[in-house]
Amino acid sequence: MTTLDLITKEDLENFKKEFFEELRNLKMDGADKISKKWLRSSDVRTLLGISPGTLQTLRINGTLRFSKVGNIFYYKNEDLTKVLEENLTKTS
Repeated sequence: MTTLDLITKEDLENFKKEFFEELRNLKMDGADKISKKWLRSSDVRTLLGISPGTLQTLRINGTLRFSKVGNIFYYKNEDLTKVLEENLTKTS
């Protein structure tokens, strides 16, 4: 004879809460890592403190390379570092 396990609505609610909590933890762990290889536009704007228009200008004039998947722009972290280092100014 087989046993039948019933899943209640409460069981599903608990699973959903645990699942989303785990997703939040994963997202928070990744959000603090500057060393991610690819960054989205919002990450780049936050790191550089620039507006969406300024970021668009950097793309258009070729200052910052990008990759586009669907409607999302991605930027290599190493390219950001390179652009920043190339634009270092010397003070006397």
